[in-house]
Amino acid sequence: MSRARERREVLRATAAERGLDSVLVTDLLNVRYLTGFTGSNGALLLRVDGRDLFGTDGRYTTQAGVQVPDVELLVDRATVPALAREAVRRGSGRIGYESHDLTVDGLHGLERVLADAAAGGPVPELASVRRAVEAQRAVKDADEVESLRRACAVADQALAELAAEGALRPGRTELEVGRELDARMLALGAEAPSFETIVATGANSAIPHHRPDRTELRPGDFLKLDFGATVEGYHSDMTRTLVLGRAADWQREVYALVAESQAAGRAALAVGADVVAVDAAARDVIVAAGHGEHFTHGLGHGVGLEIHEAPGIGQQGAGTLAAGMAVTVEPGVYLPGHGGVRIEDTLIVTDDAPELLTLTSKELLVL
Repeated sequence: MSRARERREVLRATAAERGLDSVLVTDLLNVRYLTGFTGSNGALLLRVDGRDLFGTDGRYTTQAGVQVPDVELLVDRATVPALAREAVRRGSGRIGYESHDLTVDGLHGLERVLADAAAGGPVPELASVRRAVEAQRAVKDADEVESLRRACAVADQALAELAAEGALRPGRTELEVGRELDARMLALGAEAPSFETIVATGANSAIPHHRPDRTELRPGDFLKLDFGATVEGYHSDMTRTLVLGRAADWQREVYALVAESQAAGRAALAVGADVVAVDAAARDVIVAAGHGEHFTHGLGHGVGLEIHEAPGIGQQGAGTLAAGMAVTVEPGVYLPGHGGVRIEDTLIVTDDAPELLTLTSKELLVL
């Protein structure tokens, strides 16, 4: 049985437990997860009786035949309405839908389609499945973990090559460094950067999500690099902070503090651990040092087909960790007007110690 089929069987069991006859999956990443389809128009009607139907339009007929060979194909430009009509025709009385993906107008349109298709008979009931597929996606299978390993390896190698070649040097701009880092990841096999690469130097490093600009790198400044590579649809995420030239005592102190916090956060990753407690394990280190107000975001997040996905690890998080979850641990201390440090890794929660996927050294690098 293919991985995609295995994932559909899990969702099928969930649908049956909720008293649904079928589920209309419209979020494209969820469609990809359940079928392998990578086009820009596709939806899946997953039926409890196993007679699934995949919908797309004529542009993707050949692609769907290759990527989704084990699901009956429906070709219609108006993909979702066409699948909804088929759901009625095939006797679905209660249909699950992804309420987080469907707009209000889309829901009203779907209701009209179902009413018209019922032709005066019983109109199927719509019931939100909420984020049922995302809940599945939170725990990665072996193939997904391997894709994440490859994505992290690309990012590791790209940074190592840039550092070895002297590309991270005073006089260059944040934009130049960011563009070169992106280009290197692409050259090493990435499909795309995972997100807009963050390059922040000097005072800009105190801005957690600074967008690179024409600020020049200068001796004695922090340089914060937050970036990742996408491989086979899966994203890596890593942050390293270094110093250009000689590091001042305050820089070493802040860096050591964040490194201690990050180590505590990594150590707290365990099966069954509450995500709020994991955040606290790292945050308490920074709070105890008097910098609680300078750690302004959550500790981490899930990563996979999206750069930010379940679980969220933070003070407002909910739930516990499970084996196979891919998460980041990324505490930071940001001193406005001076500079900031963030250290971030991507890891896999396991029954033993977490598996570290981003292998670039976390020792303070002084270039």
